[in-house]
Amino acid sequence: MNFQLLHPRDQLVAIMNRIYHNGMTTLSGGNLSIKDDNGDIWITPSGIDKGKLTPKDIMCVKVDGTVEGPHKPSSEFPFHRAIYKLRPDMNAIVHAHPPALVSFSIVREVPDTRIIPQANRVCGPVGYAPYALPGSEALGENIAATFAEGYNIVILENHGMAAGGANLLDAFHRLETLDFCARTLIRARALGTVNTLSEPALNLFDHRHNLLPEFVPTTHSSRERELRQQIVDIAARACDRHLMISTEGVVSARLDEASFLITPTGHDRHTLAVEDVVLVRHGVREAGKLPSRSVRLHEAIYAAHPDVQCIMTAQCPNATAYAITAARFNSRTIPESFILLRDIPLVSFKTLYTQSEKIAEMVSLSTPVLLVENDCVLTVGTDILNAFDRLEVAEYSARSLIDTAVLGPLVPIGDEEIHDLEVAFSLS
Repeated sequence: MNFQLLHPRDQLVAIMNRIYHNGMTTLSGGNLSIKDDNGDIWITPSGIDKGKLTPKDIMCVKVDGTVEGPHKPSSEFPFHRAIYKLRPDMNAIVHAHPPALVSFSIVREVPDTRIIPQANRVCGPVGYAPYALPGSEALGENIAATFAEGYNIVILENHGMAAGGANLLDAFHRLETLDFCARTLIRARALGTVNTLSEPALNLFDHRHNLLPEFVPTTHSSRERELRQQIVDIAARACDRHLMISTEGVVSARLDEASFLITPTGHDRHTLAVEDVVLVRHGVREAGKLPSRSVRLHEAIYAAHPDVQCIMTAQCPNATAYAITAARFNSRTIPESFILLRDIPLVSFKTLYTQSEKIAEMVSLSTPVLLVENDCVLTVGTDILNAFDRLEVAEYSARSLIDTAVLGPLVPIGDEEIHDLEVAFSLS
């Protein structure tokens, strides 16, 4: 589905549903708008339940100021209008009150996106707009002036956030990605000092190692079709479970000894379709599609480990908190955690981008989970569900570990008990 071909009413309802049901706004909070090609502004209504919004509820403010629709436009319409006036390159704006970003706004701080390269590149620099009365012209002026400085996403002092983009998906992706940063930073600060990336390190992310030669597949086996659907389903499930977000996370699955399927780069993870998944065979990519930037890493792991059938990378907030601090992720908490995760090595950030073969040597079904500094959690499995299970357990275990700090010191499973688990479950 081409989201941009939907009517503005349908786009606004679809994105508001994602914002509301992902816990990034409340029944009465938040507003979205789209500037049409003719200058009309489509905007969510004031005082209507955001959890049950329909296309009929969406308002349209015409260029001449005429209002069309059954309700009042959002009370924050003035700042939408002001931003569009000063930033003609923007055609969509989202405003919401995600709890983590509100936390930053009420301590008057901007989340540092340099913790993860993908987040930094999606959001860019984050602006900060001073407080003014909600719905006032003064608030519109403050926010628009900050956007006019070149920022595409802005923290609103004691209020929330606003993001803009060339289209509504762009704006939403910035919101969701910055919210991920805020949640991860809050969890990480409970563990200790947060490590950020330098600009040279961030630049490693921009290198295009996924521009493989192309080929045109002539057939698609039943197995391939089945795996495509499983990849799409698990990516959406990972988003629903807050293990991935729209802009971050990779899934691949081995098709045979010479080929595998992998999610594309630059595509909303929650709305993937089977035709978006990329087939890679003998180092050549399916024509017209661009695989994940990590395609070379996946290729190296499959080549080194014939028993690995699926690879996933994700930036889950709790597990990623360990990747951006010096704290050790101790998986010896409950039997399930150790059985599925084992001891988790930490890999340097640079290794991920410069030495794929080294990571391929480190990971295996015996060492099925890695943490990569300032980047991701990587899991492998005997099938898609097995790799996903490890990812889910890694995030839940990390959350338990971080929450443990307010209760008392961690008492891990002892060495003797670990030995019993290794014997009973053939882990060695």
